[in-house]
Amino acid sequence: MSIQTLDESSYQRALIELADRDDDLGRILDTLGPPPMWDRPPGFPTLVHIILEQQVSLASARACLDKLVAIVGELTPAGLLAVDDDTLKTAGFSRQKSEYSRVLAAAIEHGALNLDELADLADNEARERLMELKGIGRWTADIYLLMALGRPDIWPTGDLALVVAAMQIKNLDTRPSVDEFGRLGDAWRPWRSVAARILWHHYLAAER
Repeated sequence: MSIQTLDESSYQRALIELADRDDDLGRILDTLGPPPMWDRPPGFPTLVHIILEQQVSLASARACLDKLVAIVGELTPAGLLAVDDDTLKTAGFSRQKSEYSRVLAAAIEHGALNLDELADLADNEARERLMELKGIGRWTADIYLLMALGRPDIWPTGDLALVVAAMQIKNLDTRPSVDEFGRLGDAWRPWRSVAARILWHHYLAAER
């Protein structure tokens, strides 16, 4: 099975298609221009970074990761397992996120999880493989698939920034449930990952 990923050509095609199909997304693009094709390198450091982003600001998570890298150098599963909890706490890791990161590192070290193999799995299979680990829920897995694996049709229903942006552009009076938000995203298949980037673009601009 051939796994589809976003590249510059398909990204531009998706932006055009979404703008043609949805006037609200089109207005964002007309006003702000196209969003960057935000991505991250696949691998252990990126997944730790996403774990750190759970329920905190992007800036806070980035600062925490940078502190850890300054302490340990190259961030590897073995390197993380070699540092004690006090070191992780000094870097800004909570007790839970220390545990989640250690579980991830141990799974990779012991061969229970091979992150390279995820690139060859369908979205649902890759998501389920990640979610087998404690501390990796649907949002964390989806952000990894979207940002690190470049999958074109991922819709992170648990992302608060996406929900806020969608409420604004669709003039929703109440916050949609997870199921309702999932159905809202259905209109943007098979480019939901690109629609998410457009909405993040809007959210970040509104915050400035």
